[in-house]
Amino acid sequence: MQVEYLIIGQGICGTCLSYFLQKENRFFLVIDDNQNNSSSRVAAGIINPVTGRRIVKTWMIDELLPFVETAYNELENLLGVNVISSKTIIDFFPTSQMRDAFLQREQYEPFLQLAGNEKEFEKNFNYELGFGIISPSLIVHLEKLLPSWRSHLIRSEKLIEETFDLSQLKFSDGRVRYKEIISEKIIFCDGINSLETPFFSKLPFAPNKGEALLIETEGISADHIYKKGIAMVPMQTGNIFWTGTNYLWDYDDALPTSGFRERTVHQLSQWLKVPFKVLDHRASVRPANIERRPFVGMHPVNNKVGILNGMGSKGCSLAPFFAKQLSDHLIHGTTIFPEADIMRFKKLLS
Repeated sequence: MQVEYLIIGQGICGTCLSYFLQKENRFFLVIDDNQNNSSSRVAAGIINPVTGRRIVKTWMIDELLPFVETAYNELENLLGVNVISSKTIIDFFPTSQMRDAFLQREQYEPFLQLAGNEKEFEKNFNYELGFGIISPSLIVHLEKLLPSWRSHLIRSEKLIEETFDLSQLKFSDGRVRYKEIISEKIIFCDGINSLETPFFSKLPFAPNKGEALLIETEGISADHIYKKGIAMVPMQTGNIFWTGTNYLWDYDDALPTSGFRERTVHQLSQWLKVPFKVLDHRASVRPANIERRPFVGMHPVNNKVGILNGMGSKGCSLAPFFAKQLSDHLIHGTTIFPEADIMRFKKLLS
């Protein structure tokens, strides 16, 4: 079998890249083993226009928001499933310092608003210091998008469901060869697994572990995302909320931990005035990096090998934009943003 592009991984990066290549009528194959604990399948899918304790505007958010809304709406129309929803974030202030920071930034950031009625959520939540509103924010429904796109790839005979075997990858006659597949280029969109390849192991990945609970509760509006140290994100089914997450830099494995579950249940018990039930507990390792800027582009030594990775917790906002940049670079020779292009690591990768 001969293709132009072989894509490794069908998380949010592999999904977006294969979508934009399909729009250009290119021939590609995706290899993915459908692991339930991949970072894309565990993530909440939040696109938050502000970030950090200083509540500053997220990198490139003015360019990203209109682009990703268009891209996800196109996917929604193609797949016939609800891919994206607009929500407001109700940001309950956990400390007086966080309240002060919000108030100081509110006059400068168009995404921040003061609460009109600070008692609005007292029926369901305990909070002493009020809340601010962050809007617009988006939820990408990864639990719908990823399996729906996977089914689309299967119907199009563009997906091989298996674990990628690096030992089977060869280069000869200016081509990429993997088992019976011959390709012009191979693109790694496989999260932390890129750390295991000889091509990208020297990139400054800083993987961290996150965990989340799925809880069911009654009476809380699904129109909002709620935050107070942890986040409660409405899912599309019933009264279910994704609740997490932590950032562990030192961990033994990617499995859920009893410590996280106990701490989160305790936090929820203190925060919520309504009963809740834990339905599931998930964990994964994110492909974050030290610079907090993605890894996008072709290897400076072997231009048959590329990468779209390192999105960290911003995958749903960054992946569509940089997948389009990489697709345009591959097909039309356009440039990739220097802050994301892996050519910034040319010396390191050489």
